[in-house]
Amino acid sequence: MKLEQPLQKVLLDLSTALRAQAAGGNAKTTSPEQDALDVAVSEQTRLRDAASAAQMAVDDMENEILRIQSDERKLRRRKKDGQDALGAETDENRRRDLSHDVYTAKSRIADLMSELQEAHNEIHALRNNRDLAQSRVKDAERKVAEAREAVAEAEAKSQEAEDPAVVIAALEEQLPDAALAEFRAQRLENGVGAALFNGRSCGGCAMVLSASGIAEIRNTPKGEVPQCPECGSYLITDIS
Repeated sequence: MKLEQPLQKVLLDLSTALRAQAAGGNAKTTSPEQDALDVAVSEQTRLRDAASAAQMAVDDMENEILRIQSDERKLRRRKKDGQDALGAETDENRRRDLSHDVYTAKSRIADLMSELQEAHNEIHALRNNRDLAQSRVKDAERKVAEAREAVAEAEAKSQEAEDPAVVIAALEEQLPDAALAEFRAQRLENGVGAALFNGRSCGGCAMVLSASGIAEIRNTPKGEVPQCPECGSYLITDIS
């Protein structure tokens, strides 16, 4: 193929655009921004569940503290009533029963006070855990909001991007009819048409070429486009 060197880069761009268009038409793709949003939403859901569990643990412990305090108040009234009755009671059997009841109330109050202290210590840790979980949820919500904005911006840019078909048509218009016909024929044959030569291998078939093949490509006149000896793709050697 005879083609002036400045237009060889156009030929490569055309081949790249056509291959990208074909790949995009056959594959379902998602943007990196959407992938990031999906991850952020998943993490937000996980942290919200953790925060809900932490709040439930606090609620359960607060209810337990209220139960202990209620039992303590009942026992203190029971102890006082027993002590008052003991002061007025003269029957020895009755006094013995009342004394036992007062002693039992005192013992149980002491146990409840110990339980209450443990509950207060535990709820302090539970509240710290809940506050940390809620802070993480707020941070996750901020990240989700930022990710949604990034998706919206990416979609807006995508809508503003030039239609691939328009880009391809503009590139084709820059190429001579003869060169374009040869390129199309080669593309029909191997699905590539033109590719970059990196000095050792063909960008179309990815084959590392023999020393003789490399030498032949390098010795090709500047106004001509060499072909890969393996796949036939036209090789662009200079894209500067």
